[in-house]
Amino acid sequence: MNGTKNKGLSIFVRLAYGCGDAGCNIIYTAMTGFLLLYYTDYAGVSAAAVGMIMLVSRVFDGVSDLIMGNIVDRTHSKYGKARPWILRMCIPFGIAGILLFSVPTSWAMNAKLVYVFITYNLVSTVIYTAINVPYSALNALMTQDPYERSVLSIYRNLLATAGSLFINTYTLKFVEYFGNNAAAWSKTFGVFGIISVLLFFFNFWGCRETVKPAMGKGETVKPVPLKDGFVSLFQNKYWIMVTVMLALLFVSMALYGGATVYFADTVLGDKNLVAPIGNAVYISQIVSMFFIAIFVKKFGKRNVMVGGAVLTIIGFFIMLFTSNYGMIMACGVLRGIGGACMGATMWAMVSDTIDYGEWKTGNRTEGLVNSACSFGYKIGNGLGSAILGWVISFGGYMGGAATQTASAVFSVKLAFAIIPIVIYAVIILMLQFYNLDKEFDGIMKDLKQRSSN
Repeated sequence: MNGTKNKGLSIFVRLAYGCGDAGCNIIYTAMTGFLLLYYTDYAGVSAAAVGMIMLVSRVFDGVSDLIMGNIVDRTHSKYGKARPWILRMCIPFGIAGILLFSVPTSWAMNAKLVYVFITYNLVSTVIYTAINVPYSALNALMTQDPYERSVLSIYRNLLATAGSLFINTYTLKFVEYFGNNAAAWSKTFGVFGIISVLLFFFNFWGCRETVKPAMGKGETVKPVPLKDGFVSLFQNKYWIMVTVMLALLFVSMALYGGATVYFADTVLGDKNLVAPIGNAVYISQIVSMFFIAIFVKKFGKRNVMVGGAVLTIIGFFIMLFTSNYGMIMACGVLRGIGGACMGATMWAMVSDTIDYGEWKTGNRTEGLVNSACSFGYKIGNGLGSAILGWVISFGGYMGGAATQTASAVFSVKLAFAIIPIVIYAVIILMLQFYNLDKEFDGIMKDLKQRSSN
């Protein structure tokens, strides 16, 4: 690399960077936490059918991610490679969120499913991809310094969590305020869409791209051919590991995020507990973010992520055996601290694999690396949402029913806690083979030598 390290980016720049994920999370949190509930209980669409649509859509989504990554790598403008797409796509992003929650309730079931398929893919496959892939690439384009990348990831997760907290707290309140019917969801996401657009404008305005590929004297930047880029990806062992872990993390997040409202309703007996349960997680996650950088600097990204996974497992495990409100809130705090540890590290780890890939293969492809990771976590999100739909459908959950069967209640527990516990255990095992933290300084030294030759 031949850019500066940009150590000590200002708080303003860090906040601007984090606002991008806050904007993304307004739709992402809604999709994971409330979309299935909206489909089943307000739009009258089958949970199993929706789950299949979400899973099948990931095939298209994966293709669009890779296309967008290649587009980012080939973009050259006065604003850089990634920022132009944030500016172009922010308004369509806000509009798409409204369409997602506007299923015509008077239509027949098949027509509703067609509408769900089209709007879900418009949001996830096209528009979310077109803004989230370049946003994800922005971290590696703003700085080379591994600690500063971690700090940016902390701000990203901090602001993303704040966005999730906002959605978790106010979605059902807004829906109730607007009439607690299907149309109320459209109005609610009209408000949320405006907020997301403003956040993206601030993200675009406050960030700058400064990092360029490592080149010898007299060389010029040339786009990496798509085939060579893919070959480089699969020669990058750390990228493979991080992508798989991201997919697993988002399977878990989609499961417990979507199951929270069912857990509160069927296990605890009060749907209104969704907000306090989620807020216990989000508030503790936000508070923890102010301290995570100290631990990352001392123990490294991998070890902090392992610690976060352990805390999250403990939080979910205890929740399986208690209905005490105070204990459930305490478990939420544990999960929030664990989420802060993982959120502060996972995106910085993605950026570090870009430098490793350049050192290993000579090809630097921020867009393609992040698009492939985006594919991984969207597959995870879609698979998690699909599994949630299948599990509660198989368990016999009936939308709108006054009481649920024992099998339906167990299916909610399975989706909310048991499957996520298994997933986090697998992630801990995988992290035992991740050694990039120790190797990174030597890699950067080699890259600088190449630039000076």
